[in-house]
Amino acid sequence: QVQFVESGGGLVQPGQSLRLSCATSGFTLSNYFMGWFRQAPGKEREIVARITWSGGTTYLADSVKGRFTISRENAKNTVYLQMNNLKPEDTAVYYCNALKIGTTATIFPSWGQGTQVTVSS
Repeated sequence: QVQFVESGGGLVQPGQSLRLSCATSGFTLSNYFMGWFRQAPGKEREIVARITWSGGTTYLADSVKGRFTISRENAKNTVYLQMNNLKPEDTAVYYCNALKIGTTATIFPSWGQGTQVTVSS
């Protein structure tokens, strides 16, 4: 059974940092591209970062370039999202999922519970 368990969110002030983790199980992480998504209240879920199998190449949404970094540790079945210089517009629930190669489409229909990130002064 495929599972994603996101953690590391919280309430922070603008300019601060958070590191999110996504623990995966039920599939071989190293065989998949992975992505981090976020969904703000009243908005559709959007992708913010993607990473290739070994982590050699990453892609970031324009809104987070220069502030967020995606990485992975396949041996630990975990994907990370380092978020620096957080802004109020980053407030959302963050999720991870496996991606079809070269796309932002997810492979697995199941999602984790997500982790809430709130940026507010």
